[in-house]
Amino acid sequence: MLFVTSKDNSNIKKAVKLKSSAKERRKSGLFLAEGLRICMDAVRSGAQIQTLFVTEKAMQKHSEDFSLLEQNAQSTICVSENIFALMSDTQSPQGFLSVIKTLDKTNEFDTIKCDGKYLALDNVQDPSNLGTVLRSAEAFNVSGVILSCDCCDIYNPKVVRGSMGAVFRIPFIIESTVKDFLEKNPQLNSYAAVVNSKADSLTDVKFKIPCVVVVGNEGNGIKAETEQACQNKITIHMEGKAESLNASVAAAILMWEMMK
Repeated sequence: MLFVTSKDNSNIKKAVKLKSSAKERRKSGLFLAEGLRICMDAVRSGAQIQTLFVTEKAMQKHSEDFSLLEQNAQSTICVSENIFALMSDTQSPQGFLSVIKTLDKTNEFDTIKCDGKYLALDNVQDPSNLGTVLRSAEAFNVSGVILSCDCCDIYNPKVVRGSMGAVFRIPFIIESTVKDFLEKNPQLNSYAAVVNSKADSLTDVKFKIPCVVVVGNEGNGIKAETEQACQNKITIHMEGKAESLNASVAAAILMWEMMK
């Protein structure tokens, strides 16, 4: 184990860049997972931990978990709490942070399951929304999640943390556009979730499998080209005065109905 006391150390600088820059994450093929539970989820899921950062306090408080994490990390670096705070994305750091190789899950989409039920996200931008959607998708046992490349970075620290480890376990794929994905997989019955009184009410829909439900951007909804590529238009009927639902809330309702 290496002890680092300078914020100018190259490992520290790299971790700080990974925290704030999606470009750096794409370029390096690395991302951060912060917190004891998330780091343990990474180990249990077989993710490749390049570097484990830990504070002495955290190491002593959670010695058994630390031992397992250290065994599965290529290298371990102990830092002071002040230096750890530079890399941390939370207000109350737990003292555990892993630098992890990005996940390759494309093989899980080589063949669309004949009984599969999928969720597609079209330009969803809020990291908190995306993290919550992934967590819900795992909870409902969705077959997989498709993201358009203009969605927020799935390896954003807020997404990883908000997913509560689901990012390590649920199958996902990043496509150029949802429209392209639908065209490559015409066997999927597609359902565009829209705010339109003329669309079929969600509670009346009988999903034909295999199927995919598409959820759009928080402010603008689904792109016109994506909506046109979908075979069906569905909507969540609302009794109150709200014009629309939060994207993660809408996605959870849609997945619940789809997975019945």
